[in-house]
Amino acid sequence: MPPCLDALRTRGAAGRASGRRQWRRGSSGRAPIDPVAAGAYRRDGAVVLRGVLSPADLSLLTEGIRRNMAEPGPFAGVASNEEDPGRFFEDFCNWQRVPEYEAFIRTSALAEMAGRLMGCRTTRLYHDHLLVKEPLTAQATPWHQDQPYYNISGRDSISFWIPIDPVPLRSTLEFVAGSHAGPWYMPRTFLTEHAMWFPEGSLEEVPQVSADRARYPVVAWALAPGDVVAFHMLTLHASAGTTARRRAFSLRFIGDDVRHAPRPWRTSPPFPGLCDELPAGAEMDHPLFPVVYTNPDAT
Repeated sequence: MPPCLDALRTRGAAGRASGRRQWRRGSSGRAPIDPVAAGAYRRDGAVVLRGVLSPADLSLLTEGIRRNMAEPGPFAGVASNEEDPGRFFEDFCNWQRVPEYEAFIRTSALAEMAGRLMGCRTTRLYHDHLLVKEPLTAQATPWHQDQPYYNISGRDSISFWIPIDPVPLRSTLEFVAGSHAGPWYMPRTFLTEHAMWFPEGSLEEVPQVSADRARYPVVAWALAPGDVVAFHMLTLHASAGTTARRRAFSLRFIGDDVRHAPRPWRTSPPFPGLCDELPAGAEMDHPLFPVVYTNPDAT
């Protein structure tokens, strides 16, 4: 049975039946969105949110990351080569089996913040993604957009990049402001630059931002634990290697206009078996993508 779907089934029929009721929630009172930050998100496709996670939030997430690294999931992998003096570990889709992740998603303010920044009535969890660069990792994360790797269409989307270690400017995520309003770019593998998703020539190539940075409005922020970067899934972004350990957790949320877009290739992350249960063009109404926030102020 496919791992993602199997993880849900092992929770039992009663858990699945009650899942949507216990996830749905309104305002927590913990997620005020500054109008300046909301405007920056709409304009630039990326914004930093300072100090939005509490010590309790960070403690929960830190323990979840520890558990995830000790017990990797079926989609875990190393995104650096063997010659790299460090190691770039990543893993996807673990909220169903790492209890601290699920508790963090339920109790932190991020689901509500996602809904308010997107301006959507309904916010669903799309997936989680762990990214850990160990000390002296040389492997950079090349310029790319996230959504071309996925199995969704639509524009109502947001990612949160959540470090639990201090991140200096030289090791942080960088973004091309406003790029979320532009075209989709060709997704390629990070290590070999192969086009393993869309056929060669079917999408524009990613601009050579690093070769001519003066041409592009690049924005980036040094981060402390408790800070979060929010960005659109079509915003171009990248990061360098790191000298110190950099543990980061990403949460991806989707909103009202997102629909299932099955691909004939393996997406990243994959959702094996999903097309048997959710037709192309359908809303993402499936237990893998629970409704985590309903915005009473959205129209």
